[in-house]
Amino acid sequence: MMTETILAGFGGQGILFAGKMLAYFGLMDNKEVSWLPSYGPEMRGGTANCSVCISDDAVGSPLVTEPDVLIVMNGPSYDKFINDVKPGGIAIIDSTLIAQKCERTDIKCFYVPSTQMAEEQGLKGMANIILIGKLIKETGLASDEVIKKALEKIIPPAKAHLVEKNIKAIELGKNA
Repeated sequence: MMTETILAGFGGQGILFAGKMLAYFGLMDNKEVSWLPSYGPEMRGGTANCSVCISDDAVGSPLVTEPDVLIVMNGPSYDKFINDVKPGGIAIIDSTLIAQKCERTDIKCFYVPSTQMAEEQGLKGMANIILIGKLIKETGLASDEVIKKALEKIIPPAKAHLVEKNIKAIELGKNA
């Protein structure tokens, strides 16, 4: 089994952190993983994306050109990556920020108003994590046990109070 994912949006939306979180889910589940970030020199406000591979076997290349899963949080990233998703793949789209509807019939698209949901639930800045929750629901990529273990590993002790908020955001995404 190999799942290749691209996460993309503006810098400052937590795209790279969400990708790192996915990689840790695989790592905590004893899978082979790769995480390859890419961002423009502008950082906040510029474009950011990352490729994450999670596999039962060694990952041959960290570069993802035809993702099984695409998570997008802005229009330019949607335009850039939507046609790269493998037939039979999944696109998870922040419909608060992206008005376009996908015309492809060979992929499953999920429109999640994650930015709006995050603000309404007092989880400002966690729209990315809500989308990760939707990915988990649709792919079964990580168990609740693995999620908690990974969050405790990647969230520094000084910010340990954010573990429960991240779990809440993931649950919101699973139920979206």
